[in-house]
Amino acid sequence: MNPSADHTTNAAHSSPTPAEEQDAVDAIVPMIPVVLPIVGGVLIFLLAFIAVSMA
Repeated sequence: MNPSADHTTNAAHSSPTPAEEQDAVDAIVPMIPVVLPIVGGVLIFLLAFIAVSMA
């Protein structure tokens, strides 16, 4: 049997399929409606704190 044929067969089984790969953007997008208002609130608080401390 050809050793290169065994190698390609093993490589095909060991490589991840596209269904198993998860993109970083796809993992973050569902959290945007929760994270965005929280970060906005923190930003407004920090800007108000800076404005009060400078006044």
